[in-house]
Order: sequence, then C-alpha cells, then structure tokens
Amino acid sequence: MRQKSRRSAEACSLRAMNRSATGRNGLLLGLCAAAVLLAGCASTWSLDVESPAQPVQWVDHDNAPRARYLAAIKGFKESGATLSGMLQYVVYGGRSGGTALVRPVSAAVGRGDRIAIADAGCACVHLYVPSVQRYGKISRAGSEELRTPVSVVFDEESRLYVADSTGGAIHVFDQAGRHLSSIRKAGADPLRRPTGLSYAPDRKRLYVVDTLADRVHTFGTDGVLLSSFGGPGEQKGQFNFPTHIAAAPERNLYVVDALNFRVQAFDASGAFLSSFGRHGNGSGDFAMPKGIGVDRSGVIFVVDTLFDNIQLFNATGGFLFTIGGRGSGPGEFSMPSGLFIDGQDKLYVCDTYNQRVQIIQMLEGRP
Repeated sequence: MRQKSRRSAEACSLRAMNRSATGRNGLLLGLCAAAVLLAGCASTWSLDVESPAQPVQWVDHDNAPRARYLAAIKGFKESGATLSGMLQYVVYGGRSGGTALVRPVSAAVGRGDRIAIADAGCACVHLYVPSVQRYGKISRAGSEELRTPVSVVFDEESRLYVADSTGGAIHVFDQAGRHLSSIRKAGADPLRRPTGLSYAPDRKRLYVVDTLADRVHTFGTDGVLLSSFGGPGEQKGQFNFPTHIAAAPERNLYVVDALNFRVQAFDASGAFLSSFGRHGNGSGDFAMPKGIGVDRSGVIFVVDTLFDNIQLFNATGGFLFTIGGRGSGPGEFSMPSGLFIDGQDKLYVCDTYNQRVQIIQMLEGRP
C-alpha cells in the first residue's frame, strides 16, 4: 500500500512538472501528491475554551462559597490536518481556524459530555462529541433550513431535539446529527412558536413550551402528543408569554411565565402547585426571566436577561443568592438567555451578547 501510494504521488508530481500551464490549476495539480498522502485523514476538533486568569467564586448570605467559575466556551477549533484544509489554504489564502459562537441562546449536555449549542446568530446548532473529537454544524433539517433555533435538549439515546421557533417545528436528529423527523403539531393544532424544551429521562417525556399559544405540551419520544396544559391569562396555571421550562428530578415542572414575571411549578401531570416572583428590581424580582434549571438538590436557577445575572431559589421559591452581573469578564454577562445544568451540577449559561457559553460549578453544601 505504501509503495502504491508512493508511485501514485511520484506520477502525480511528474504530471504537474510537465504541465506548461501556470496559476491556480498548476497549484492544484501540484497538490496531488499531498492528496494521496493525506487520503484517509480526518479532521479532529476541540473546544475553544477561555479560562480565567484569577479564581472567581460566589458566596451566599453567610459568606460561604457556593459556586466557582470554570471556563467559557468561545467556539470550536479544528486541529487535524485535512486535504480540504490544505486546498483551502492554497486556493483561498488561508483557513478559518475554527468556528466561533455568534449568538448562543441555548445549550445542552448529553451522554458522554456531548454538547449542543443553539446559535441564533448563524441559524444553526453546533454539535460537539468529545469522545471522538468530532464537530458538526447543523443548519438544515432534511430539505428545510433552520430559521430560528432557540432551544436544544438530548434524550437518553443521544437524540437531539431542536426547537425552531419561527419555523414552528421541533426537529429531531440522531447522535451523528442526521435529521430523523419533525414535530409540527400538538394533536390537531399546529405549533405556533415552540421555544423552551426539557426532557425527563425517568419518564421518557419531552416538554415543549409554545409561547404564542401560552401552553406547555408533553410528547413521547415518538412525537405523539400525550397532554397539554395552560392557556392565556394571569391566574394560577395560566401564562403570558411563557418561554423556558425545566423538568426537575422530583418530577415537578418549572415554567418561566415571562410577562407575568414569575415561575410556576406544576406536577408531572400539569396540575398547578405554586408560583414565585414578581416584576421589580430587588432580590428575587424579575425584569426579563428566561432560562431555567433545577439541580440535584432542588435549587432553582433563573436567568434574567435584563439583570444580566442568575438568581437562585429554594424549592419553595425563597430567594437564596445571585450569580453574575453586567460585564464581559469571567462570571459577568451581557443579555444571557438559556441555562442548562448537567448531572454534576455544572451550569452552562448562554452569555448571548458576549458570544460565549460560561461554565460554573456549583459547590457542595449550598442550601
């Protein structure tokens, strides 16, 4: 095989030297030898991560450390030599060097630490699988282009669900990023503007917030509607522009009722349990609540886009403390949106207008 490759390369080089043409065509032929030698090489990718120069942590009202800043994901870097990369360098004068986040709005971590980031700035989803150092950019669902991907979540089989809000669909992809199917209706009614997603592996349920319908829908993994709850209004169990949802380990659901400036809690069947929050500028108040998550101890995390922070509440809605503030440094935010909490209580916060996803580790002993 090596001799065959060497002979092919030599022949290709001789053909290139014997050509009288110059310019781009000659350069391309001059790459034939490299093409043979690089055949079979695949790209490898890594996260483009920015670490803080100094430690950053947050404390609660008792001055006890409760959270520690880890790093920020800025994008993805190609690190393996490829034929396509070499051709791009010679013909076009360089390589991109990676894929930066533009306007990240949602993130999710799945089995094997695979990560998906919905990027409204490029109308795409970044999918990275660290075990094989593979990166892919999902910008289509079959023949349909993604229009406004606003939320992502994995199930236990590493299927990826993407809410395309203005496209009115939930697109489903396999673990390699290939399009499998799309959910466009909740029963007989079309999805109007699907936004927040959450998946409960213990019950194999996908929860979808339809913002314009002021409803939450529950689907099985086959895309069949199982139940719905909500409706427009200000009363218990009603919504005014709901956006995000989190399925908690104790089986409760928490829905960000954005323009009612509150979070509502429901049981697994959609029955109203409680609510907390109000419009204001004090601790525990909301200005523009968006992303939400619940950790293993039942602490509820709510992103507020206008406050540029994350507020923490206990299971009964009591305010605990705040993470972050306005700025561009480590642990600071500029109009953050989505939030995801993994199985090790790491927060992935989409710091949208700082063009990054910040990672924060919650510490043991928090309330």
